[in-house]
This record gives sequence, structure tokens and C-alpha cells, in this order.
Amino acid sequence: MKQDQSFSSAVLRAIAPSFRAYRRALSALILIIPLLLTACGVPRISAESRLFLDRSLEFLDEYQLSQSTYDNTPVGALSALTYDRQHDRFYAVSSDSSQQAPARFYTFKLSLDTSDAQAPKIQQLEVEQVTLLTQENGQPYAPNAIAPAGIALSPQQSVFISSDSLDAAGSTPLVGEFDLATGKLRHRLPIPNRYLPSTGTPEAPVGVQEHGAFSALTISAPSVSPANLEPFRIFTATQSALVQDRETENQTANNRLLHYLIGEGPPVLIAEHVYPIKAPPVGAIAPQLTELMVLDQGGHFLSLEETLDDSTPSAEIFQLAMGSATDTSSLASLQGAEGIQPIRKRSLLDLNKLGIPLGDLAGMTLGPQLPDGSQSLLLVSNNHLQAEQPTQVLLFRLKNST
Repeated sequence: MKQDQSFSSAVLRAIAPSFRAYRRALSALILIIPLLLTACGVPRISAESRLFLDRSLEFLDEYQLSQSTYDNTPVGALSALTYDRQHDRFYAVSSDSSQQAPARFYTFKLSLDTSDAQAPKIQQLEVEQVTLLTQENGQPYAPNAIAPAGIALSPQQSVFISSDSLDAAGSTPLVGEFDLATGKLRHRLPIPNRYLPSTGTPEAPVGVQEHGAFSALTISAPSVSPANLEPFRIFTATQSALVQDRETENQTANNRLLHYLIGEGPPVLIAEHVYPIKAPPVGAIAPQLTELMVLDQGGHFLSLEETLDDSTPSAEIFQLAMGSATDTSSLASLQGAEGIQPIRKRSLLDLNKLGIPLGDLAGMTLGPQLPDGSQSLLLVSNNHLQAEQPTQVLLFRLKNST
């Protein structure tokens, strides 16, 4: 046994210098590898970049839809779009709050000119149907009782519609599910009290700001087939910060994004997150979050922010990464809250750089596949039923940026 131990000790003493040299060489190699990669032209990817998908937008075409009427309703004030891939149709909701015609959404057929497969254009956008929105009792909405702002197609033969105004009782912002065929309201999503102005007091007001309720609306579902009854998710967000969440000037405005689960039972609000919007310079008009769109099932979205004034509207599209965002559903107010991780966002396209006059861009959706197999993206403007102002439709190609 002693001889064995002596032999082992001798072996270890013999190889120890070589082992230490090997460790030193390995450590040096680990330090050199990043330098070698940089020297070879391999880009170093930041941790921030890994959060986002490799996407970019290519502008393809602008189309203008003139003011018209369909079934005795003025076609315009389109504030949101959603696409039915199964039937190759678009649904667009009008923000007309039952002023010039009953609250409604339209069915559109889009025709593309694909004579140049690399640069398709919009050939025509044609109205095929108008569907009037009605309350649970089947009665139409009274003027100013609802101001439709967002629309999203669901797998349940329905559309969810968000309202930028309060309901007839004057207290409740609305996100409702409406029958796709009849337009009748099926049910409302539950809205927490912190969003309701009626639950505050003059000394401590709460809730959505005027013209700051729900506009952005999107659905994450495996498929929009009526045969698919699996649970799906709905995301909506305030256009601006809640009254109790407002910060002082020159700070970030903290909007709230709500995440619902729709399954066999009643809809459930499962999380809320902070959507940050950088406050503008003093005296400038603050941008608003007008649209959301799901990119994948991994927490990536596109958002549309817009700033309006009397002369030059501006808009920008962002990519969002929601995976690490803090759930703020337990916070009645964000004032003084610490350690909150907001939704990560980065600019995807500044629409003011397209070189064309912009309308009041309000809606955004993925559209049909383009001839080269890439994905289309469409934006629509709200002309507020001004006859001299056409509805603007913008067509993009959504592609990998490399």
C-alpha cells in the first residue's frame, strides 16, 4: 500500500507543472477568444439586442381611400384594423361614436398589384359589409355612449373592441366582445377600479384621463379558426398614464398594459405591465400609445405611438419585449413605486422619415403573405369623417433585418 501511495505521489508531482501550464494556457485562450472574434469581423451582440427579434420594415406603398358611403353609413374614421387570414378579409372599426351613423365596423377586401413581386402595391381596398354594434339587449348605442378605438379578431367568431370613451353610465371604460356576424355585445372584460374615474374623489382622482382610455388592442392565439377553442390572450393598454400614475414634467409617462386570459370560464386579468412613453419637451404635445400587435408567442409585440398637433402629426413604430417586465397589477398607483422593470422597447421605424405627409395613423395589423413569401404589415389613418381628408393606408414588408 505504501508503495502505491508513493507511486501516486510521484506521478502527481511529475504532472503538476504540466497541468498548471495547461490551466494558464486555457485561461489565456478564454481571454483572447473575444478579441479574435472581433478581429475576424464577428459582431458582438449586446444583452439588450438579444431581447428583441431581428426585424425591420420596408415601405412599399401608400393608398388613399376617398370618403364614401356604404349602406347609408359614411366610410371613414377608421381607428383600427384586424386581419382574417382564413377568409382573406380585413375588419376596420370606425371611431364615429354614433354621431353620423350607428357605431359600427366594416369588412374590407384588399387587392394587391403583384406584377412586380419584389414591390407589390395596393390596387384596391373595397368595402364589402358594414356591421352595426349593439348592446347586450340588442339596442344600438346612443350618441357618445361608445367611441370604438381598437379591434381584434378572436377564434370565437367574434371581435373584441375597445372604447376610448366611457359607457352610457359615464363611469366604465369598455373592452367588449362583439359577435362577428351580428355585432351584438356578448360580454365585457373586467376592468379594475383603478381605471375607473368614478371610484376616485376630487381630492384623490383616479382612472383613465380624458381621451386616454383603451385604444391599443391585440390577441395572441394559436389560430383564429372557430374549431380552435383553446385559451387565448388579449392585450390592451391605456393611451396615456392613469391620473394617479402621472409623473412630473420631463419624465417618462407610465401607461398601463393589461394582459387577459380567455378560456372556458370568465375572462381573467392575469397581469399588468408598465409601458413607458418619454415625455416631450415642455409645451409640446405628449405622444399616445394607439396600437399594439402581437409578433410571436414569446412576448414580442409591435406598438404604434403617435403625436398629433394642428400641423404635423408624427408617428413611430416600436418593437417590444415583455418577458422581463414587472407585474404591477397589485399597485393602485405607480407613484413612489421602486424596482419596477417596464416593458423593454426600441424604435423600429420613424414614420416621419418616409418622406410622405402622414395622416392620423391609428391602426396596425399583419396582413396577407406577399408574393416573395414575406409578411405584410398595414397601417390605416383616421380621417375623422372629414370629406376633404382621405383615409391613408400604408403597406410594408416585415422582414428579418439581416
